[in-house]
Amino acid sequence: MTPPHRDPDPQGHQQAHAHSHGPAAPVSAHLRKVIAAVLIPFAAAVIVGLVALWPGGAPAHERTGVGFDRQTQQGKVVGVVKVDCKDVNAAQLPVDGATDPPDGEPKADGGLCEKATVEVTSGPDKGRRFVEVVQPDAPRQLREGQGVVVAYAPDAPHDLQYSVTDVNRKFPLMLLAGIFALAVVLVGRMRGVMALVALALSFAILTLFILPAILQGSNPLVVAVVGAGAIMLIALYICHGPTARTSVAVIGTLVSLLLIGLLGSLFIGWASLSGNTDDNTGLIHGLYPHIDMSGLLLAGVIIGSLGVLDDVTVTQTSAVWELRQANPTMTAKQLYRAGTRIGRDHIASVVNTLVLAYAGAALPLLLLFTVAQSSVGTVANSELVAEEIVRTLVGSIGLVASVPVTTALAAVVVTADRTGLGAEAGASAPVRSGRGRRRRARS
Repeated sequence: MTPPHRDPDPQGHQQAHAHSHGPAAPVSAHLRKVIAAVLIPFAAAVIVGLVALWPGGAPAHERTGVGFDRQTQQGKVVGVVKVDCKDVNAAQLPVDGATDPPDGEPKADGGLCEKATVEVTSGPDKGRRFVEVVQPDAPRQLREGQGVVVAYAPDAPHDLQYSVTDVNRKFPLMLLAGIFALAVVLVGRMRGVMALVALALSFAILTLFILPAILQGSNPLVVAVVGAGAIMLIALYICHGPTARTSVAVIGTLVSLLLIGLLGSLFIGWASLSGNTDDNTGLIHGLYPHIDMSGLLLAGVIIGSLGVLDDVTVTQTSAVWELRQANPTMTAKQLYRAGTRIGRDHIASVVNTLVLAYAGAALPLLLLFTVAQSSVGTVANSELVAEEIVRTLVGSIGLVASVPVTTALAAVVVTADRTGLGAEAGASAPVRSGRGRRRRARS
């Protein structure tokens, strides 16, 4: 009598199938129609908004020569010599000799200064040279052969028209960007390539649509919503494919963005935040007084929250799908509870990341308040810090809300899908076959 045939462990086979990380199972036609009924109108509204608000470039204006609104060219330091600071009394000297400071200005203190000869390497005055005197305690020192950015002031005296305004950092920045792209491609492979493509397109929307449209006078909030919608659709579908799983993440992100927009609009108005708090925003308001600066602040909150929102919603949706594949018998309620437990860990890390990121960006400002021995209440009440508090808390509330919203939506969708159940049931076929053989063996 031959011993009964023993199949491999059917449960182990089922779990091996369920934990595969390949493409998601196709969804039913009915479910695709439901998802399309939600997303197609939204996508159509985004396209209409892009067409209606497309700016066609930033508006021209007469340069003020203040801050970033200066004419600049490239330059190169061709020589540096040490001189006594008492012998040089101007920040910029002609190559031919020294120029005394205007009457009433203090002369330089003693010590050794650097007298750098700078050559303009771009623009109509290419080849022209001027002298830049650098004090010994200046935060930026110059060295021979260094690339610099020079500012041009056409209304200044001829010998003082050019001055060094910054150093040229293009090469190290481009090198760092290349290392980043290489790391993404090596680790992410095709997904990494698609992520870089999505990043490039997102940056294009930001620079070609959002910023010029705001400068043209369009409502910053409307522009931000349309631009964020376009970035969201492009980034998510390019990176994760046109699947039901991605569509659920898109809907979860959209709901969270709407919540962020409503809360941001409410508390920015309630806290009387003008959005005009530093030299840069003051310059923008001076050049384009028609721009709603508080609306610009709200637009920044929405766009800044989008990147982290994408991460949270995609992670939650994928977690629910994987849980369903691992155990096809789980109900929507069980999936929601399990997915939310995963989301709690994500919330804790993401919120901490946001707070630390904003605190790190405002570290010099916080140091100034510490030096002034201001109380926490005084610091928080200042508009400059209050903006960051509102930005951080509104974005964090949207992130926290995205976890239950996206998890619930994914749980409902994945349990309502009949085709998905059928595809997953195929994985349990060896179990039924094994039971049948065991029954025949016992008979």
